[in-house]
Amino acid sequence: MTARRAQGARVGVARAAAPHGNFAMRLGGVVLVAATVLTVSQGRAANFVPPAGCELKMTVQNRGCSVGQHYVCAADAPGDQHVVYFDKNGPSYHSKIDVETRWLESVDLTTGLTDRLLDEAADPASFSTLLKTGRDDFDFWTESNSGERLRHIGEDTLTGEKVEVDGVQLELTRFRLKTFGADGQLLIESSGQQFINRDHGRFYGGVEHSEDWSGETIDDDDSPVTFAFPGEAGFGATEPLFDCEMMMAGAPLAERYGDGG
Repeated sequence: MTARRAQGARVGVARAAAPHGNFAMRLGGVVLVAATVLTVSQGRAANFVPPAGCELKMTVQNRGCSVGQHYVCAADAPGDQHVVYFDKNGPSYHSKIDVETRWLESVDLTTGLTDRLLDEAADPASFSTLLKTGRDDFDFWTESNSGERLRHIGEDTLTGEKVEVDGVQLELTRFRLKTFGADGQLLIESSGQQFINRDHGRFYGGVEHSEDWSGETIDDDDSPVTFAFPGEAGFGATEPLFDCEMMMAGAPLAERYGDGG
């Protein structure tokens, strides 16, 4: 799995890089994730079906051997979105964001471990600010069930470049991110390029370079390759299609990040 900054994955990257990382698990997250895993556990070839009260909006095949199932739920606040990523072993990661693409919750589906966003933030992430000004700075905290807190400081910038991927118009971004422990120790530093779609209201992965506190580095490409919408081939498909042979070549940073964010 890759770092997947897109909508909260960096939380999991920082958690995996921390020497004594743990995650929080909120009851609502447990119920939602359990329902999702149960839906797909009966067959690898079966299509993804979101939890009750939710609607699958699109399926995105990415480089880095992952496929994302993007869905919304009627019980959520307007603008909230979910994504469940699958790798070759099945469902691996769940993320929930709000209308400003703030990382509300990040769940490692292989362990059930979770990080959640804290309310206090010096500078919350803001998708609308990025769209209006071309740049968004952020400075916020996440917390695990052990009480461990992480601080995330960085920025996203629109480059002005546009591309079309499988019929979907995307804009390119650049980002920088530093994640610190509560004691101020720098745990992981990342930078790279991503994509956004204004209508979808979210980020998509791209090319990323990361270095953890031990000096170990990794370079990943998590860019979207295909988009499938209701009624189209590949909609709901859970088998990743791109770069999966490459992912078996070695063990990158924190065992392919041990994803959770």
